[in-house]
Parts: sequence; C-alpha cells; structure tokens
Amino acid sequence: MRQSSVRGDRSRRRREPDAQELGWDDGLYSDGGLPPDAPGWTPADGGVPPEDGDTSADGGHRKGGRPRRGKGRKVLRWTALTLAVLIVGGAGAGYWYYEHLNANLRKAPRSLGGGGLKKPDPNAFGQSPLNILLLGSDGRNSAENIKLGGARQDADRKPLADVQMLLHVSADRSNMSVISIPRDTRVTIPQCTDPKTHQVYPQTSAAINQSLQHGGPGCTLATWQELTGVYIDHFMMVDFSGVVSMADAIGGVPVCVDNNVYSHDSKGHGSGLKLTKGTHSVKGVQALQWLRTRYGFEDNTDIGRAKAQHMYMNSMVRQLKKGTKLTDPGQLRDLAEAATKSLTVDDGLDTVKKLYDLGGDLNRVPTKRITMVTMPWQYGPGEQYVEPKPGDAEATFALLRNDTALDGKDKKKKAAPAPKPSTPKGELKVVVQNGTNSTVNGPVSGRAAVIQQRLAGLGYGAAATDPALTTQADTTITYGDKRLRGDALALAKALGLPKGAVRESSSATGMRLVIGNDWRTGSAYPKTSGDEKSADKAPDSADALNGEDSKACMKVNPQYSF
Repeated sequence: MRQSSVRGDRSRRRREPDAQELGWDDGLYSDGGLPPDAPGWTPADGGVPPEDGDTSADGGHRKGGRPRRGKGRKVLRWTALTLAVLIVGGAGAGYWYYEHLNANLRKAPRSLGGGGLKKPDPNAFGQSPLNILLLGSDGRNSAENIKLGGARQDADRKPLADVQMLLHVSADRSNMSVISIPRDTRVTIPQCTDPKTHQVYPQTSAAINQSLQHGGPGCTLATWQELTGVYIDHFMMVDFSGVVSMADAIGGVPVCVDNNVYSHDSKGHGSGLKLTKGTHSVKGVQALQWLRTRYGFEDNTDIGRAKAQHMYMNSMVRQLKKGTKLTDPGQLRDLAEAATKSLTVDDGLDTVKKLYDLGGDLNRVPTKRITMVTMPWQYGPGEQYVEPKPGDAEATFALLRNDTALDGKDKKKKAAPAPKPSTPKGELKVVVQNGTNSTVNGPVSGRAAVIQQRLAGLGYGAAATDPALTTQADTTITYGDKRLRGDALALAKALGLPKGAVRESSSATGMRLVIGNDWRTGSAYPKTSGDEKSADKAPDSADALNGEDSKACMKVNPQYSF
C-alpha cells in the first residue's frame, strides 16, 4: 500500500504537492477544462480528470498530505441515487416501459460475507427500520465513464467504492440519519466470494474503499455490517454515467459561500469553482466543481470538502421536496433512463416498483428530521490512514442499531414505573441463543450454555438453549406478550444488562435472550460507562448537519479568495 505522511505545515494541513503527485485532483481550469498534460487525459476525452490517487487501490493516501476524506465529484452519484428512489417510478408509460427500465438495472447479491447479521425483529407495532448502503464506484468500464472520470489507463482496473454512506430510516419513518465514512478508513474486510468468478478473497485489513474489489458491492455491505453491527437491508451503487444530466435535471441547487472564492492557483490546483460571496444556484459543471472543491474551502483539505458536499446534498433534497423542477414528463423519462442505467442494486431491490416504493418511504421523512454526519474518526499510527474514533464511532453506530435519531429530537418518553414480574423465576421460560457468530472474529462456542448455567444459578431453572448460531452486535432480551415486560426487565437486572436491551417485538414468541458480540467472554455482562443512560444524539465529532439548515454557508479559505 502506498504510504504517506500528514505531518508538516498545519496551517495548510498539508504541503502543496507537485503536479505529478497531485494526479490533477481538482485540476479543472476556470473554464471547466483541464491542464493539457493531465495524466491519462486528453482534450478529446472531455469530462473531468481523475482525483489524485484514484488509480491506486490503497484508498488514495496523498503523498505528503492528509488521507483523503472527501468524495469529490463522485458525490454526484449520491444525487443520482436520491433522484432514482424519489422519482424514477413516476416516469413509466405503460408496462413495456416499466420492463424496459427494469432491464436497465444491474443486479448483484446483497451480501458476500459468511454468516451475517440477523435482521432485527420488528417493534411492538410491527415496524422495522430501513438501512440502505449508498455506494459510488469509480469504475471506468465504458467510454462514457472514461470520458466523465478520465484516466483511460484505469479502464480495466476493478472499481473502488469511493463514496460510502449508510442511510437509516427509522421504523416509524419519522426521521432519517445518513452516516458517511472516509474512503481511507482502515477496517477488516471479511472473507468474500465473487459471485461471478467464485474467487475467494481472504479476510484482510485495508482501506474500506477496496472492499468493492473483493467480489462487488455485497462485500462492501458485509464490511459495513461487521464494522457497525447494523443490519443493512439493501445497497444501491451508481457509476459516473448519467450523473451530470441528473444534476442538471434538478434545475440547480442553492449553495452559499461566506466570501468570494476561486478554486485555482498558479500550480493548477483547484476545481475551477468561481463564485462571489453569497448564495448561488449551481448545476452541471459548476455543481461538479462545488462537489470537488478542496482548495478554497476551510483548511484546503478533504474535511472541508466533505462539509460542502453535505450542504449540497441537503439543499438538493430540499429542492426535490419542493417538486417544482421535475414536473415535465419528458424530463422525468430522461431522468429515469439515466438513473436506472447507472444503478446497480441488490437482488432484493431489483425492480423500478421496489425503488418507487422505497422512495415513498424516504419521502415521508420531514426535511427537518434528516441528519447527515461523518463517522467520528482519528488518524492511525504514523497518521497514514484513518480509523474509527474510539468511543464516539461506536456510540454513533449504537444509535443506528437502537433506531435512535442522530439529531437528538426523538420524543422523550416519561419513564413509567417498571411493571412487576408476573411469572415466578423458576417457571419463566427463557430461550438463550449464541449471537457471537462474527464473520471476522468467528463465533465463541458454548456462550448460550454458559449464560444458561448462570441463569440457573440465579433461580431461572426453566431457561433453555437454542443451538442455532446467529450474529448480533448487542445482547438483547425480546418478548412478544406485553405481560412479560416485567419479567424481561427483572431478567435484565439480574444479568446486569441495561434497560435498553429489553425490547418488545411483534414477531417474538415467548422470551429470548441473545448473547451478542458485546458479551463474548465470561458470565458477567461487561459494564461500560453510560450503560444505564444511552446517548440520544450523535457526538459532536460526527459534525452533524440538519436537512433544513438553509443558512449553512461554506467558509472560504483566504488564500483562494479574490
């Protein structure tokens, strides 16, 4: 893997690389063109150049600079996904056209990892949260993608998943949380098998964007599940093609800068974005420049670029909610064609009808309850890559697992007095199941028996075990009959589990205790700070942005102002 150092001039957060090191990242001239000697690009190619380091499979650590956190122009692919799920179903003109759009979609298996997480039980009202992994690949597997992405020498390289966002819609569809992850984050990629070639990729530690090269998007999904402990229902992946036309179809997205900005310098660095202070509606190439701008925002690093991308996406959603730009049937048809041709979806989301239904779920969420964050992170040893920030990253993932909104605005329920147990301990039938079947660490054998024996010692003589292995991040106690809540709470207290581990489920029969990966050893539940008082919003390090924040404005770096 190509290594780099991020030490040096902290006022710029990185030294300025020369053109060869830069790889012409953000190398657009003010007229939207490119340096004539940009590697892998010629004026006849058109489109935009590759981002620096895009040709490497290591996630693109910049030589002499910080690991790259932003998504560059590839975040336009997130735009494509949003448009696809929100309006693609409205473009149909009969069954033939519906089938035509279905044929445009590319399909792939949902998960390529072994085992996998168990889908959470629905809540007491039969509702389940929805988790969708949004991916943007940098594949250049067509003439159009090469034109848009540049770097024709990479046409045969396996694509990297340079944009990765997990979209969580609450069970009651009242809120939506989106968490992005830096492409250079070092994670454990589980063993995956390519569904086409049957090649087995062994478990490894690498930048998360490389997971796509281990058999496809199903391996990236398996990697996310192992990292977060969140069951992911679907994935949607989009490539370069159709992205710019989709941005144009919106009719412009309002963005704001707090000063004049020109993302360009004498060395050719910059996206070419040139805006005066205030709010502007950007589309086409200018939208592309906004999403790719690093030199000119905040500290000239990808951290500022990621914030600009979040602002753009939230503004885009607000535009779509207005419904004023996409009323022309012909416009919708063109957009539907572009969206479906650029999408790869999992085999459970393989028709336009399913995408349309999904769009209905997403559209129910008020804009003010949409929260976008970046996974809390820190630099690894030597500051050569990014890794999840201890404590804060896990707290953020736990909020999603517990279906708690990241904005902290979930309705607070008054704590009702805990009901008393209705069944004598010795007669309470509890099924104990081993949920430690981690695809990375492997299962811990005998966990159900160990805890069943502990329960017997506590007086729960009717407890039994289920020999089937499952995978679950957190230890839980589920029950279906409301009358069992007092018994479940008493059981949790006896084992030292937090109250949040007790959950009523409409699909549960009897009472079930699943020993999760948070309790892989010992008979006493490991105590951590905050067990009794779980976090109710994303930590400050997640840099949250609310979907209705129309006053957000990017801070311009003085070196790139005019």
